[in-house]
Amino acid sequence: MPTPRRCLVTGANRGLGLAFVQHLLAGGDDVVATCRQPGRAAALNALVGEHPGHLHLLPLELREPRSIEALAHELPLVCDGLDLLVNNAGVLHSGERFGSVPAANLDDSFRSNASGPFLLTQALSKQLAAGARVANLSSSWGSITSLEAFRTPTYAISKAAQNMVTALLARALADRGIVVLALNPGWVRTEMGGAHAELSPDEAVAGLLEVIDGAGMADSGRFLDWRGEDVPW
Repeated sequence: MPTPRRCLVTGANRGLGLAFVQHLLAGGDDVVATCRQPGRAAALNALVGEHPGHLHLLPLELREPRSIEALAHELPLVCDGLDLLVNNAGVLHSGERFGSVPAANLDDSFRSNASGPFLLTQALSKQLAAGARVANLSSSWGSITSLEAFRTPTYAISKAAQNMVTALLARALADRGIVVLALNPGWVRTEMGGAHAELSPDEAVAGLLEVIDGAGMADSGRFLDWRGEDVPW
């Protein structure tokens, strides 16, 4: 039997994050799932009962550096290293219009979608195993090349910044054989994507895990979709 991967998934209480946890557990991996309030994450707590010893829940408020530091300190108590880090947690402020975009939205989006994943990966870098994978969940709306209209500005700006985070982390971690990817999951039926989206979370995550598993060092720093196809920057 293959050795189980040691995985950490942020924003794991719903949507794509929860689907990642479910798929990884089904594949026999060990998972640390983080969210803001683990005690209120009913689906995750049910999974703990179904997978005793293989799933641990830890709190993380990605916008707060102290919370990131606390997680980095507590993680060794439940996990002796990481083979996969999935930076999934993020925020989208809907209904923004040019001329009335609040500064607070921009700050919140940047801290959740860009600086948070960077600081978390940096804080956990010593716990990443040689040859580990870091998957940053990005979006086509973070593609400058594909921009067609003014929409979701604070989300788009922060996801474009997150793509630079991926490129920088790929270079920072290259000497340890760690692959870092920016991944566009497609239009997914989540709270963020809406009920009319094209893909279910299961479909998106199954594709993303294939991309993650198939990536090598030559792919580190690339922006790929759930089918493994390049997304323009």
